[in-house]
Amino acid sequence: MPLKPPHGVEVEYSPTETADLFQPPAEEVAAVLQKALATNFAEAQAEVVDCPDLSQAPFHLAAPGICGTPKLLDIGGVPNLVPLVQRNRVYNLQDICRDIGMPDAFIIGAGAASSRLVGCNAELMPNTNLGTRNIQTTYSKVLPDGSGHLCHYSSNEVSLLLNVLASQGLQGKVIKVTASKRTGDGNLVSVMRKGLGDAFGSKPVGLGGAFLIKKGQAKIHIMPDFSSTPLESDAAVDKWLRYYEYKAPLVCLSVFISKDPGLDLRVEHTHCFSQHGEGGHYHYDLTPDGVEYEGYFVVAEQMVRVDRPKATHNVGRD
Repeated sequence: MPLKPPHGVEVEYSPTETADLFQPPAEEVAAVLQKALATNFAEAQAEVVDCPDLSQAPFHLAAPGICGTPKLLDIGGVPNLVPLVQRNRVYNLQDICRDIGMPDAFIIGAGAASSRLVGCNAELMPNTNLGTRNIQTTYSKVLPDGSGHLCHYSSNEVSLLLNVLASQGLQGKVIKVTASKRTGDGNLVSVMRKGLGDAFGSKPVGLGGAFLIKKGQAKIHIMPDFSSTPLESDAAVDKWLRYYEYKAPLVCLSVFISKDPGLDLRVEHTHCFSQHGEGGHYHYDLTPDGVEYEGYFVVAEQMVRVDRPKATHNVGRD
């Protein structure tokens, strides 16, 4: 059955596509991640552990775990945002998850808020449990004075683009990653993704989860309202975005895949939120000597591609 748009939205979506991902044993993935992180951090460890209760502080997720038929979803895409916004690309997570056989999914990741709900363009930090109706999602917008503002988001309607992990929200075996004292130029996510690519080559391996920046500061961007002039290069997008230096602790919701299996994917995407009113799109930490990371990840079994843009480009995917 074709995906139906939310009420009041007129749009025809591209067919949903799926690709099974390579799922090496978690212990093998952990060894690959530790080797990769050691090239960029003086102290790094990756190991398979029992998932802690991530619904508690400091993570504040909408479910206790990230296990249970984990899938990555890439919905829409950057071509819906630039060069000019396609305002009719609006999606309902409940409908999408019902259509892929996960009506009670727990969803975390990174995307864009629905402008028809918040009144402007905004970064979205999806953190929603469809089964329990527990919505802990937040969004960040740029205020008129140029400052960033983090707010609660009480809907499962999203727009334009979204990269998320969908699971049953269960506790189980996960990969715990810790890293500190950054010695290289890479950010935590890119280093892990590239390490997976080096190890597994043409076999796509996808991970999703949450990590905490426990100490330090990070470079974060928040999208301002939509551009009225076409953004046709990375330089134009960079000039349009608003950048901030935000302090720990920051909870980062992240998905990444080692190789695009031909679905025009965004291969990594991470957004963060906090209990002190700061959040947005994570780029990298700014305090190499003092930064500390702690994260929990699961290896996804499938990639679900929803409404792949018919006209595509590579602008603005950093």
